[in-house]
Parts: sequence; structure tokens; C-alpha cells
Amino acid sequence: MKFVQTSKAPSAIGPYSQAVVANGMVYTSGQIALTPEGSDELLREDVVVQAVAVLRNLEAVLIEAGSSLDNVIKTTIFLADMNDFALVNEVYAEAFGSHKPARSTVAVKTLPKNALVEIDAVALVK
Repeated sequence: MKFVQTSKAPSAIGPYSQAVVANGMVYTSGQIALTPEGSDELLREDVVVQAVAVLRNLEAVLIEAGSSLDNVIKTTIFLADMNDFALVNEVYAEAFGSHKPARSTVAVKTLPKNALVEIDAVALVK
């Protein structure tokens, strides 16, 4: 088992790793729109800005783990407001292109730091 840490994504805000690699798979922790420079700097503009940042953070963690968005098998999207589904879906579709991993999307009451969107992933390691 390998614990993943990259400075290209925000560090964990609790007692957990950005991701764990085990048996040829990487399991990421949920990413929110924090900046890599500081775990207290949440981008607050809107859900589209946050979704772009979340996917950029997720990609950085996957790359550090020896994977990529193209190797993602499953994602889970957590939304503070299900009315944001279509906007987040557009950002998500652009990030993944023709690659279409399995996905769940759920509405939650609140997310860490009152983020609007959080995404985690399971992927193959190259």
C-alpha cells in the first residue's frame, strides 16, 4: 500500500491521505475547490469555477499516484445543491472527454468548508 501526497493539489484537511494506491488501483479522497497553496483557500466564485478546480485537483492526485483521468473507473460527485447538476455535468464531460467512467451523483446537506461540489475517484494505476 502506498499513500499519495502531491503539492500540486491541496493537502488533506484531516487525518487522511490525498489517495491510496493498492493492488494496481488508486482510491482518491474527495477533492473540493481548495487551492494547492493552502488548505484554507476555497474558491468561492460559483459551482463552475469550483468544479474546474476540483477536477484539476483530482487530476493532480491521480497523476502523482501513477494514473490519470483516462484511467478512472468510477467517480462520486457530491453536490450541495442538485440544481447545479447540469453545470457540473458540463465541466465533468469536458474534463473526461470521450472517457465515460461509472458515476454516482448525490446531493448532500453540506460539504467541508461549505464547498458546492466534491468529487472522488477510483482508477487503475498505469
